[in-house]
Amino acid sequence: MKQLVARAVDGIGEISPDQWASLDDSDNPFLAHSFLAALEDSKSVATETGWQPHHLCLFDEQELIAFAPTYIKGHSHGEFVFDWAWADAYQRYGRPYYPKLLTAVPYSPIQGPRLLVKRGYSHADSIRKTLIEFALEVCERHELST
Repeated sequence: MKQLVARAVDGIGEISPDQWASLDDSDNPFLAHSFLAALEDSKSVATETGWQPHHLCLFDEQELIAFAPTYIKGHSHGEFVFDWAWADAYQRYGRPYYPKLLTAVPYSPIQGPRLLVKRGYSHADSIRKTLIEFALEVCERHELST
């Protein structure tokens, strides 16, 4: 590894399909660059729908080595997590639950990886841990609950 850089991008279009092709997405069509781009291009996923793209990336210099499809959410609509009880508990204790950070495939109960690492990368577990640490940092910096 050279110089690892963590960065959030505000749209999948900031990542080229060629960069994306190097990630191990387990050939899940719902994690395809084209699928996520279609959600954003159609405005199905947008700040106005409560799915503000805030994708987490790790770069080794200019090379994309990890990505998590991540959104800042102002509500829980369109999710299959059903965290309404958590939102209610936060409210009862006078704490804001929204906005929150969510790593997911929008509007779907699709299972599969969410912390994508470059295929064959020798330090994949360490890179996933770094991506999680970056997510926690983003939550703290933007005052996101989860």
